[in-house]
Amino acid sequence: MSNFQIQLQKYADLAIQIGINVQPGQTLVVSAPIVAADFVRLITAKAYAVGASLVKVNWNDESITRQQFEHAAPETFTKAPTWFAGEMTELAENGAAFLTVLAENPDALKGIEPERIANFQKTRGAALTKYREMQMSDKVSWCLVAIPSQNWADKVFPDIPAEERVEKLWEAIFHTVRIDREDPVAAWHEHLINLEQKSNVLNAKKYKKLHYIAPGTDLSIELPEGHLWAQGDSINAKGHSFVANMPTEEVFTAPLKTGVNGVVRSTKPLSYGGNIIDGFSITFENGRITHVTAEKGQETLEHLISLDEGAKYLGEVALVPHRSPISESNILYYNTLFDENASNHLAIGTAYAFCLEGGKEMTQEQLIEHGLNTSVTHVDFMIGSAEMNIYGITADGVEEPVFLNGNWAF
Repeated sequence: MSNFQIQLQKYADLAIQIGINVQPGQTLVVSAPIVAADFVRLITAKAYAVGASLVKVNWNDESITRQQFEHAAPETFTKAPTWFAGEMTELAENGAAFLTVLAENPDALKGIEPERIANFQKTRGAALTKYREMQMSDKVSWCLVAIPSQNWADKVFPDIPAEERVEKLWEAIFHTVRIDREDPVAAWHEHLINLEQKSNVLNAKKYKKLHYIAPGTDLSIELPEGHLWAQGDSINAKGHSFVANMPTEEVFTAPLKTGVNGVVRSTKPLSYGGNIIDGFSITFENGRITHVTAEKGQETLEHLISLDEGAKYLGEVALVPHRSPISESNILYYNTLFDENASNHLAIGTAYAFCLEGGKEMTQEQLIEHGLNTSVTHVDFMIGSAEMNIYGITADGVEEPVFLNGNWAF
């Protein structure tokens, strides 16, 4: 077995054992592009080996998806996929776990009319509301992992020979998920403990507000009473752990919906809906987005924040040190799963219920009453840099450094 095959086996083991943590008798739902077929077959074998009762695969194809957006009748993008939403909800209610394999071309839908993409995102998001509520409150286990595709590798490594790009991206992905460690599973356990230590410090502080200062950024974010800082691993409704994002370097919480004021500027491109949004600034007043500008993808950004009223507010505040493995690699992935774990970031849209004391057991109405945002979307965007300082402000007005020059101050 080649060294690559050994690493691939370790990656599949990691996804099944640490990421989605498949339990005996459980159904595993895998969503993946057809270019990931070999990896999905390996994932399937690993899942059955630990006792999965069924592995159900939902395939997609980049070329077919683009043809849909180019040629399908306009009304198809506003027709709710109730059959798909019903299936996903039923699977979730019956205790299935959900693994998504990404291999995205960041420019997959470049040139497509933004309104078509926005209508698709809005309609699909609304149809999947019940499933997403279960996901955002840790009722079910879910995990995102990624493998290279040629188009994605071409975007990330345009300056090396084309035949070397996929291998180079494999190496980078293996490094970010700690496959190059002697014992990746043990390395992940240690990493998750380190993240938990940071979240424990923040939970003990109970800051009232965070104040962000950086070039182009002067932003105040109020945190709701009873907010909780979370980290990479979560516990589902049956008491089983899972890691939603692999890689993960963040600790995060939910902002008070109406407590965000000021301006924030992005520091990395955002790949959204098959298009790139870059060089953008967002202005907030009492939580609501009042103005956006973008050097690239202005129309796409405007459609994103118009998906529903909740898309005009934030749902996540995440802290990632500039000195982290992905950031120090100096690789721009054009993929949020990786780029958000190289940078402090925020998310437009719905908040995670588990970021509030008792939130997992609350209804959507109760979460709203406690100041959390709800939406059909949740889109992370990157704002961190080596020039960012963040200060925590206590309930009695004391200001303390949380981040200095892009890294933890404690």
